Amino acid sequence: MNLEPDNIRGFIQRRMVSKMKKNIFVIALILLFTSSVWAADYLIGEGDTLMISVWGEKDLTLSVVVRPDGKISIPAVGEVIAANTTVKDLQSTLTGKIARIVKNPIVTVLVTGITNNKVYLYGGGVKLGVFPLTQRTSLLQLLCQIENVRYADLKKAYVLRNGEKIKEDFTKLYLQGDTREDIAIESNDIIYISTNVNKNVYVMGAVNTPKFVEYRDGLTVMEAILEAGGFTKYASPNDTMIYRKDGAREITITVKMKKLMNSGDLSQNARLQPGDYIVVKESLF
Repeated sequence: MNLEPDNIRGFIQRRMVSKMKKNIFVIALILLFTSSVWAADYLIGEGDTLMISVWGEKDLTLSVVVRPDGKISIPAVGEVIAANTTVKDLQSTLTGKIARIVKNPIVTVLVTGITNNKVYLYGGGVKLGVFPLTQRTSLLQLLCQIENVRYADLKKAYVLRNGEKIKEDFTKLYLQGDTREDIAIESNDIIYISTNVNKNVYVMGAVNTPKFVEYRDGLTVMEAILEAGGFTKYASPNDTMIYRKDGAREITITVKMKKLMNSGDLSQNARLQPGDYIVVKESLF
């Protein structure tokens, strides 16, 4: 071998270039493998951003956005349907099409921007909304992100997928911590959560902050009134009424709150039931 300096430098450069090509090839294979495994179940949707690369072909390496018609455009290939396909399937489709112009192409598809994965939340029990799914999410994880969900009627809640109820009653999962009741949430799932009118106690009339109070075991009329800010200066404590429904029957209970406050008559501190309405009347004088 000629060991002149120029020849040595040329030899070293060729070895380095060869090594770099091998490393890049290995990286491309890793990306191909990880992208197809990590996103194997993800369905590409309209608006998603894809990074498509073909080893050794700069003109075929580009970032594209899936159009509203579900297609992408690739130079020298044309339009390809991308929506509602997995990354692995799209890679296979592109490999077949690009093979017409490139010998043995190595095609990599990466999802770099997700806008398609959404879950829809509705019902009177929670604030309506659309939740983006940027990662694998379970029902419990989603419920933990919803404000005031504990006040809702979880027993009547359900998950709707493709027009069918796949999960009903979130009580054991959310309130009792039974994770066996958990399920994976998928794109376009619809979650219905209604208002639980029988879980609250409603305090109205001559109180400082009329409101609903979340029912709890042992809740009394005095506790509910205090949580509503107490009586106003115009209140008539002895004219405090509890309105309750017992099936089709309506029950009215009169509470003499002055006896409780002035004489300590605990018999006036009635225990409440879910769905009770407390009305404090105003004094005429």
